[in-house]
This record gives sequence, C-alpha cells and structure tokens, in this order.
Amino acid sequence: MDADRHNITLRERIEALPEDSVLFRTDFPEYHSEFVGGTLAELTQEGMLVKLAQGIYAKPRRSRFGLVLPSVDKIAQAIAARDNAEVLPSGMTALNVLGLSTQVPMKYSYLTTGSERIIKLKNQEIRLKRGVPKNFCYETKLIALLVQALKTLKQQNVGEEELQVIRNLISREPDRSALAKDVDMMPVWMKRIVKPML
Repeated sequence: MDADRHNITLRERIEALPEDSVLFRTDFPEYHSEFVGGTLAELTQEGMLVKLAQGIYAKPRRSRFGLVLPSVDKIAQAIAARDNAEVLPSGMTALNVLGLSTQVPMKYSYLTTGSERIIKLKNQEIRLKRGVPKNFCYETKLIALLVQALKTLKQQNVGEEELQVIRNLISREPDRSALAKDVDMMPVWMKRIVKPML
C-alpha cells in the first residue's frame, strides 16, 4: 500500500514537470534508487520521457511534428547546474551560438567548471571539457562566448562579414561598463579587434 502511494506521488511529480524539462535519476533522493529507476523506465516506455544518457532524461515537448527534445544548450546547462558548475559553449558551438557560423555541429562542445563527460544523444554528442577558470571570469556572457568563438576562428579568418556580426552583438549588449571591463581582459589580438567597436 505504502509503495503504491509512493508510486503515485513520484509519477505525479514527474507528470507535473513542465515539458522541455531535463531530469536526473538522482533528483528524487527521498525514494529508493531502484524504485526511481523503475518509474523512469516505465515513463520512458510510455513515451512521456526520453532517456538521453545514463541517469539523464528529458520530458519532450509535443508538437504537431512529433516529440521535440530540449535544446542541446538547455541539456548542457541542466547537467552543469546539477554539478553546481558553469558551462560555456566553445569551439564550433560558440561560433554557432553567436551566428558566426551557420554550420550545425553534430558534436557540441562546452567548457565546464564541473566534471568532464560525453553525452551521446541520438544523432548528436555533447562534450563537456574542463575549462580553466580564466574562461569563466568575464561578467558578460557575450565576451566569454566571443573569446571562445574567436579562438576557434583564428585571427587570420576574421573578415569583414565576421566583424559586422561582432559589431551588431556588441551594440546590443546592455551592460556597457561590464562590457568595457571584459574587453580589457580579452587576449591582446581579440582586444584589438573589439575595443574600437565600443
């Protein structure tokens, strides 16, 4: 009887989660872990949840085109939050987020202050690599991302088109004083590019 009552509450709690949620097997410490695993497996079979990786599930959105999983960024952020860590898109992922590349990466890379891991989704992969603290010292998300993007792009590949995109991004950043401080902390060649745009 007791297990029954538990079963209803855990199920109901998961059913009540908003669509587009990312959840972890360890989110329910008050229940026995095998019981949680069983409930998650049932809900996955019923199609309410999708298993993303070992111990990580998503509650997809239902659209007229079928089930839509949370964005890769949302999944990466959720994993970081779970580790009390920060994540920052890097490599092609950073270029993509800022609109400096239109290629959709199959492998998404993030720097993290938490533990390294690779999460394989159906046809994509999220790589969390340990980043040095310096990557996370910027106040504005824009400059933190821009440093990663430019590092990938390389100085010799920054042309007029890229400069125009960066100019637009800089002009839309509301916190001008944090922006100026951040630009001063950028690597020298990047600072040379960005500072005149302020």
